[in-house]
Amino acid sequence: MNSKRLVLKATLGLLAAACGATVGAADTGPIKIGLILPMTGQSASTGRQIDAAVKLWMAQNGNKIAGRTVEVILKDDGAVPDQTKRIAQEMIVTDKVAVIAGFGITPTALATAPLATQSKTPLVVMAAATSSITEASPYIVRTSFTLPQVTISIADWAAKNKIKKVITLVADYGPGFDAEKFFDSQFRLNGGQILDKLRTPLRAPDFAPVLQKVADAKPDALFVFLPSGQGAAFMKQFAERGLDKSGIRLIATGDVTDDDQLNDMGDVALGVVNSHHYSAAHPSATNKKFVEAFQAANKGMRPNFMAVGGYDGMRVIYKALEASKGAGGDALLAAMKGQIFESPRGPVLIDGQTRDIVQDVYIRKVERVPAMGNGLYNVEFDVIKAVKDPGKAK
Repeated sequence: MNSKRLVLKATLGLLAAACGATVGAADTGPIKIGLILPMTGQSASTGRQIDAAVKLWMAQNGNKIAGRTVEVILKDDGAVPDQTKRIAQEMIVTDKVAVIAGFGITPTALATAPLATQSKTPLVVMAAATSSITEASPYIVRTSFTLPQVTISIADWAAKNKIKKVITLVADYGPGFDAEKFFDSQFRLNGGQILDKLRTPLRAPDFAPVLQKVADAKPDALFVFLPSGQGAAFMKQFAERGLDKSGIRLIATGDVTDDDQLNDMGDVALGVVNSHHYSAAHPSATNKKFVEAFQAANKGMRPNFMAVGGYDGMRVIYKALEASKGAGGDALLAAMKGQIFESPRGPVLIDGQTRDIVQDVYIRKVERVPAMGNGLYNVEFDVIKAVKDPGKAK
């Protein structure tokens, strides 16, 4: 126990020293942004999308702020929290970064939160979506979304559209718990009934056993949350079990009908109603320009909600660095709070109190869009404006 305390004290001492050194030496050298993403492993699609969005932002906006060069240091954590924490510590102590961004899944963001607090280094969460993340450190800012934001919206829609009995199916980790909890409470508040609550492992899930339970129970609908990257495998097994022809409706958060994989899912995805904060088909001029530029820079790859979280994250970082004249720490954090801007997803606000994102949430249906190459897209047909995270609502 004593040796562990000594190691912790030494680590905290290094972090404090690094923070002081950064403030003292920050006037002339490069401004460094640490970017920690899962570039390999099951969550690699998240890393690929965010990395591409970060590069696009810099290509469009340059690499100079307050007369200093901006450097992005990208490190792969494979979505392994211990790796994330080790990389973050190296970035703070050795690289002396002004800010760390990325964080593909919730456990990686939570593992790094204490380091942010001790070193006063802002963390910009571009992907992870558990409501409580921003409460883990006063230095965490989020530009992605929260599961309660998008889950309550689809629960309301289901209750208004003659869906009375539902089974929920979520991934067995933080965002899944949020999705399960908030769908359950909102759906039952509107008079609905939850027949069962099913969970699948975060890593290497097999959906067949849980889908058989759904087939046997015959609910009106199955509500699903799965992390980005698992949707195609789920849809394949949903069709293989014949559930697409069973009369059981599939409703979901937009992670399941992820733009990055949607065309690979085929016709089984057609008609799936879901709620989310971003679609590549969002009909705004800002988004059309973003999608066109993203695809041109990435051999036609379609941007998804992870890409927009990364793109907007860089916007928040750049504007804050400009306002703080390149300073890090509390000055940089203060300049991130309260930012209001037009994102490819629509209007957004970084809440000054919660440091979380406030944004529109859209109800969408998967359709083929002839005007967009006859590809599958999440086509928006309703919107809930300026949604705060219900997980923090008083």
